[in-house]
Amino acid sequence: MRIAITGASGLLGPTVVKYFVEKGYNVVSTDIKAPEEEVPGAQFMPADLNKLGECYGVLEEADAVIHLAAIPRAYWYPNEVTFQNNVTASYNILEAASGRGVKKAVLASSECIYGVVTSRTGLIPKYVPIDEEHPLLPEDSYSLSKICAEATAGVFHRRTGMQVVSFRLGNVIDKTKYRNFPGFIHDSKQRKGILWSYIDARDIAAACELAVLKDGLGSIKLNLAADDTSMDITTGELLKAEYPGLTDIRCPVDAYHTLLSNKKAKEILGWKPVHFWRDNVEF
Repeated sequence: MRIAITGASGLLGPTVVKYFVEKGYNVVSTDIKAPEEEVPGAQFMPADLNKLGECYGVLEEADAVIHLAAIPRAYWYPNEVTFQNNVTASYNILEAASGRGVKKAVLASSECIYGVVTSRTGLIPKYVPIDEEHPLLPEDSYSLSKICAEATAGVFHRRTGMQVVSFRLGNVIDKTKYRNFPGFIHDSKQRKGILWSYIDARDIAAACELAVLKDGLGSIKLNLAADDTSMDITTGELLKAEYPGLTDIRCPVDAYHTLLSNKKAKEILGWKPVHFWRDNVEF
């Protein structure tokens, strides 16, 4: 099976590319610039995904596409730049996939879509853990671009029958990021906006493979998060300290239960996270 993977030079891309190569897939990866380290066995093809023709080139003979490329956070670029880039790239990838006859796509969406992460007005969750039914209440163009990408996925599924799985990712952690954990795990104010979520890039890669292999999913949105928070403070203590007004709590709080629900991904894909920060951090 030939898999096209965008965003090869980003935080998540190298891990996903390596995973699929090691699993024996025929992989073509792309980004606007080459990754710092090549993944042996993967073909790299530079491309600007804002140009539809280049998307067609990347997807030649592809059976599935995993679209990870984007401006990856709010307020990093001017708002309109982030919105235009992310929305156009997502549309072009799905348009080219449709034209190439690709039957399955995976999109990297974000937990930012719920609005709490990047809120500048003090938005708090309606309830926790946040699941896929939680209202989408963003204030920024990055999160809005992810809503548009998910809506675009629905359009292409209805038009062509293409299966599109949009993963609403918690805070992505590759192996190098674990070195930062000792600096925040005892401070509830740090990472408050992301509800102290995290997800190992290797677990995302495994979810991408399951999404490619499984049939009949239509256009679906799934949270991906580790089973625990990224903190050495219990979930109950975190909520009491930082969200004292939040009363609709639907999970155990005496340990370290995640506040970004991964239940649906587990049920639908048979996925489960296996990489946890306590196994990777000395503290």
